[in-house]
Amino acid sequence: MRGRPNLYTEYKSEMGLFPTTSKKVSIALLGVVAILVPLNAMPLMGFLGDAGWMVLVNKALIYAIAALGLNLLVGVAGQVSLGHSFFMAVGAYTAVVLGGEAGKTVWGLGLPMWVWLPAAGLAAALVGILVAPTAVRVRGLYLAFVTLGLVFIGQYLWRNLGSVAGGPTTGRPWPKLEFALWRNMDPIISFTSDGPLWWWLTPVNWLPWVHIEEMSGEAKTYFFVLATVVIFGLLAKNLMRTRIGRSWAAIRDRDIAAEVMGVAEAKGKTQAFAISSFYAGVGGAILASVIGRIIPETWDLFLSIEFVAIVLIGGAGTIAGVYLGTFFLIFTPRIVEEVTGWLAAQVADAGPFAWLGNLFIRTGPDDWIGIVSLDAYGPGLSIFQFNIVLFGVLIIVFLIVEPLGLFGIWIKVKNYWKGWPFSY
Repeated sequence: MRGRPNLYTEYKSEMGLFPTTSKKVSIALLGVVAILVPLNAMPLMGFLGDAGWMVLVNKALIYAIAALGLNLLVGVAGQVSLGHSFFMAVGAYTAVVLGGEAGKTVWGLGLPMWVWLPAAGLAAALVGILVAPTAVRVRGLYLAFVTLGLVFIGQYLWRNLGSVAGGPTTGRPWPKLEFALWRNMDPIISFTSDGPLWWWLTPVNWLPWVHIEEMSGEAKTYFFVLATVVIFGLLAKNLMRTRIGRSWAAIRDRDIAAEVMGVAEAKGKTQAFAISSFYAGVGGAILASVIGRIIPETWDLFLSIEFVAIVLIGGAGTIAGVYLGTFFLIFTPRIVEEVTGWLAAQVADAGPFAWLGNLFIRTGPDDWIGIVSLDAYGPGLSIFQFNIVLFGVLIIVFLIVEPLGLFGIWIKVKNYWKGWPFSY
């Protein structure tokens, strides 16, 4: 209703994808920003179009694909999982066997992307279906241990299946993101090489201040991954509104009560594991393809914990929370690195914020005050170690203070301004 955006008179309206005008306008504006960012056309955000930042943006979008799957499993269905990296690895190695080139010691069929990318998700989903019967019998902490075991089993398999994964320290090259009709044919669309996005799309002159003769490989990869994220996000949102998604929520809230009401618990958990694994498989395949070469040790426990952190910090059970948590987790290490370098320069030049740099940065072996050490000796944390500690602290803080994560903070801010200046 006009002037009462949160008052719904029909259930159909309340369950809409974008039920209010403000949400529709926000999505439209966000879409415009997403298109302009890689073209260096956004004021104050043009730096995101640079190659170094585009790599981070692409990584965040790829992580968002896999995180959407974990959010369906953990946030919607309530099934604790620490084995997401295992399912990503299944998808990645399915992709490289189907799409990679065969060698003396490795398998490869050289099939095009439209074959190996969906197959990567289907293979991971099949493995998820095989794991699901165990999930039906255990729950909570025991389920976490079961999925944790998958990570160590996967580590053993990938190190010893050299014909699939390549060497334990070198890995093997993955197929590129190129769309071709069949093997050994010239690609119709290449998402990795510099040049026109399609053969019929030449210089970009959409805006007076934007003139691009050709797109970089990072920008073309961005548009492909962005389209995938949008499609998978819409599928996940619609799935949450269906009978299947509501049955998952019932299992999450009270599994015994849900079963008494007629919800098939075993079927629901199997569906959740299968769909979550499909998302993970597709995300793992794209991640490996974009990086180009991955060693088996990449698919470790820390990667799984990163996705758990994304869901918990962003907001479990929400699509927007997944996006917020993904970009927060991927961009935070870069921001910490930039701030640390700036503080180090302040200390070296005796700048106005040198006092803050002395408190945060360890400048020598006799300095016991600083937290982050830029040297390789003595006490203190490296930037990588500091980021790990920071993520652990944030998980604890959000679980205690704000269980809905960044999405919950946004809801509180939005509700505050809606009710301002009143306190109720």
